[in-house]
Amino acid sequence: MKLTRLFTMMLAMLFIASFSVNAGETTKEAPKDAPKELKNQTNCPVMGGKIDSAIYTDIQGQRVYHCCPMCSKKLKADPDKFFKKAAADGILFENIQETCPVSGEKLEDKSVYTDYEGRRIYFCCKKCRGTFNDDPQKFLSKMDMPAKEEKEGMKMKGKMDMEHHGQEGHDH
Repeated sequence: MKLTRLFTMMLAMLFIASFSVNAGETTKEAPKDAPKELKNQTNCPVMGGKIDSAIYTDIQGQRVYHCCPMCSKKLKADPDKFFKKAAADGILFENIQETCPVSGEKLEDKSVYTDYEGRRIYFCCKKCRGTFNDDPQKFLSKMDMPAKEEKEGMKMKGKMDMEHHGQEGHDH
């Protein structure tokens, strides 16, 4: 009987000790990084000078303004370099997209998007955004195709798009 009583008291003390140790702990969530505040472009991404709104390059769904006409060639030669730097600086270029880069559908509203390495890319639906995230470079280069080539490319892969969306046509 003494042994049972001793064992019960030891269990009670162990319980109280573990409770008091845990009571002193507080759960702290890791501080979440606030989303980076994006700014409109004011300087040329190539030379750094003030932009001239009459001089720009339309590339990968973005309108990038320059300080002089010579900067366009440098941007086109290595767009990722300049888009990544802009992203690091929190610069958001003017988006000029009219169609979803995945489905080719006209963008009715611009509520589904992703910010990818300095580019804000809009989609017709969340499924297309996921497909883009699987292979961004494939779709970024497609965004530079002239409208006529893009439409012809869409016709050739029309069946694939229907399979992508799991239906005939593209309803949301």
